[in-house]
Amino acid sequence: MLKEYNFDLSSRNTFRMKARCACFVEYGSVDELYSIDFDSLPKPVKHIGGGSNLLFTGDFPGTILHSAIKYVKYVDLGLDEVPVVVGSGVVWDDLVAELCGHGLWGAENLSLIPGEVGAAAVQNIGAYGVEIKDLISGVSCFDLQEKKPCKFSVGECAYGYRESMFKESGGRYIITSVLLRVSRVPRPRLEYKGLAGVDPSSPGAIRDAIIAIRRTKLPDPEETGSAGSFFKNPVITAADFVRVCDAAAPGSIVPHYVLDGGMIKVPAAWLIDQCGFKGEKEGGAAVYEKQPLVIVNATGSATPGDVLELERRIIATVHEKFGVELHPEVEHI
Repeated sequence: MLKEYNFDLSSRNTFRMKARCACFVEYGSVDELYSIDFDSLPKPVKHIGGGSNLLFTGDFPGTILHSAIKYVKYVDLGLDEVPVVVGSGVVWDDLVAELCGHGLWGAENLSLIPGEVGAAAVQNIGAYGVEIKDLISGVSCFDLQEKKPCKFSVGECAYGYRESMFKESGGRYIITSVLLRVSRVPRPRLEYKGLAGVDPSSPGAIRDAIIAIRRTKLPDPEETGSAGSFFKNPVITAADFVRVCDAAAPGSIVPHYVLDGGMIKVPAAWLIDQCGFKGEKEGGAAVYEKQPLVIVNATGSATPGDVLELERRIIATVHEKFGVELHPEVEHI
């Protein structure tokens, strides 16, 4: 177990924000997690994954926890469906690569999403028509309030668009492992716009295509700091959608997706782009020139204030032009 005080978090968040925490604890097993004396730790206590969906807005006065539980166990019963138990500290894209390498279907559309398995289950990551909830069967946790292990079925996790009961629990539950179900039977999901013509012959072929697509749109985290998609795609009423169409440039076709119940999802990237923010700068931060949904640490020395001000300007301008309220997907700490 690693335990350090006054810990530098710069390498623990993909935005590369310079921040410190009073204490950092990393555990490598469930037994190590259970052995932690939580009462003695500086408060508050916050659990993070790979730091790929976080914005540290300043130094953290309490304890940051991190899982290094890294195992992948296949429960191979010879059936079409293969249960896989995955430790919460496994890097998500490493797992997707492994599953595709075994010819197992289900996770390929979620290729190249940064982060770790535990955080992915909290966030309900999604891309190209698939969410991780589609693969999850159950989640094993440690209950910080009751100081005991517990398990939840996928139904009990209350998953929604980038939402789960874990996000609503105030950090009560620490995910230790996730039970996924993948398939030997080919199940290509290529209905999503942009995947037309993708080779459906294997999960690996789809993974390669999605990686290629994502790399044309998103910054390389090894080169440019960011937290990926910064805003959620707004879900609005039909009446609100009419107002968006009316406010759009003459002749514009507003991209949208009609959801169950008649609500309409509009891409936040389109709204931001229509407001002229692509490439816009604020101090060391900028809107990524290839994908306006992403705010980047353009200079490598952006401050949290730079990012927050750019976020504020984007939200205010989109609301003024379209009457739509954007909400950050990135968690602010």
